Amino acid sequence: MTHISANDLKTKGISAIEFALSTAPEAIVSVRGKDRFVVMDIAHYHYLRECELDAALAQTRSDLNAGRTVQESPEAHLARLDAMNAA
Repeated sequence: MTHISANDLKTKGISAIEFALSTAPEAIVSVRGKDRFVVMDIAHYHYLRECELDAALAQTRSDLNAGRTVQESPEAHLARLDAMNAA
């Protein structure tokens, strides 16, 4: 993964990010020698978000198929949460 120093970002601005992303889908921004941030193209970000949502949907379907769900009214749900917090 490409690295950009905070100083490069400060002096070169967005061109430092554009250059880093020309060779990799993500770039790490380091501040005082420590990795602090990741920058990426918006299309790559949307792809990762879609993957995250697909994984959540798969987990939900797995829970439904395995019977790891509770069907109840909103009132019963809140009462169950209150009981869990009291314990």
